[in-house]
Amino acid sequence: MNKIVLKEIFDEIKSRNKIVIHTHERPDGDCTGSAYGLKDIIKTTWPEKEVYVAAETSDFVSFNGTPDVITDETHKGALSIVLDTANRDRVADKRFVDADMVIKIDHHIKVDEFGDIDYVDTSRPAATLIILDLFLLFEDELKMSKDGARALFFGTLTDTGRFKYSGVDGDTFRNVAKLYDYGLVASEVYAYLDTRTEELTRFKGYFLQNYSKTENGVAYFKVENETLEQFGVSLEEATSLVNELGYFNDCPVWILMAEYEESIVRARIRSKGPAINLLANEFNGGGHAMASGANLGTWDVAEKLLIEADKLVKEYKEKQKQDN
Repeated sequence: MNKIVLKEIFDEIKSRNKIVIHTHERPDGDCTGSAYGLKDIIKTTWPEKEVYVAAETSDFVSFNGTPDVITDETHKGALSIVLDTANRDRVADKRFVDADMVIKIDHHIKVDEFGDIDYVDTSRPAATLIILDLFLLFEDELKMSKDGARALFFGTLTDTGRFKYSGVDGDTFRNVAKLYDYGLVASEVYAYLDTRTEELTRFKGYFLQNYSKTENGVAYFKVENETLEQFGVSLEEATSLVNELGYFNDCPVWILMAEYEESIVRARIRSKGPAINLLANEFNGGGHAMASGANLGTWDVAEKLLIEADKLVKEYKEKQKQDN
């Protein structure tokens, strides 16, 4: 935690009358949880301020809140705060640059410095935990409602895999514990996350019977549009199953690939062994050492990713044998 920079961020937020909070494209629980959590903190502390969330939405992340209607005029004279986004190209609303000042707050490996204040803390496994760092550092001045606590908990829970992923430490739980003091009812979040449609349940059965494995142990699944139509599930629902491939003891890396808008193929890459962020970088992506994404473009490139991932796993397993 860099208290000096967090103090700069706090002072900017305190001094500004208009703030626009931005998230990345194809939003997840962490970027929306941190956005709506931060908005709640600012509005609860300073009700007179204008605070907007400029974001995309989906059925899943709508649990955290509803994006605001943003006009070109909204950004004039405003402070833009971009959350959970490593590079400017992935910011959902590109008009963030029209604000008077830009603050970037992120927990991914640094790719692109685009903020007037650029705060990156890769030790935090979720962006929501950086928002909590900021809140707790100035807790004597800041306020939070139950809604803000719920949004921050949702983002933390989903981005840490329910506290299973690397990076979770004592600070994680100490920060989350404070949310209960501000009205968090964790059972509401768990109930939402644990609810699944019958259609998705049937698709999950198909998913677990039709995944594939490379020679050296990369488990993978290709989400095809025809299958989504067959089972009546959305792309978002289907890709949420990525970690179902992470239980196999002989597959330290697993990949879920799908065709997104304009027929662009993207991949979610996960690991419980070798670092995968450099592999993702080779395929127009990036992220964390154990959780990354890649923009593949075509299915042909997807095959190349599988080849390189298989080589990575082979090298990893050979090194393990040597070390043992």
